[in-house]
Amino acid sequence: MSAGQIAALIAAGAFVVLVVLLAVPLFKLGRTLDEATIAIRKAHEGSAPLLSDAQTTLHQVNTQLERVDGITSSARTVTSNVSVLTSLFTATLGGPLVRAAAFSYGLNKAIKARKAGKDAGAHSLRQRRSKRRGAK
Repeated sequence: MSAGQIAALIAAGAFVVLVVLLAVPLFKLGRTLDEATIAIRKAHEGSAPLLSDAQTTLHQVNTQLERVDGITSSARTVTSNVSVLTSLFTATLGGPLVRAAAFSYGLNKAIKARKAGKDAGAHSLRQRRSKRRGAK
């Protein structure tokens, strides 16, 4: 055998060792890719019911939102009616009620002032009588 053939044989052996060393990680990588494919398939199979349930939930939420919109519009109408009724009440009865309240307040003050005046007058009458008695 010549030196060139021995060198070729050593190179071929080194290449075989290199291929064997690289084959092990490639084999493990292939197994990892298979597991990833299985996991993706399971996730895809599990996502179909999940998406279906999400669609059902969204449909129910939209139904509830329509009901809330109806309630909100009814509340808005009631608020508007109460506002109109309040302004009507204020315009119709507000002025006379304020006048009646002011009149009753003034009347109450006048009565109290009159009573206070009578009490003061009676007190001064007693003082005058006691002075007369003392002078006698």
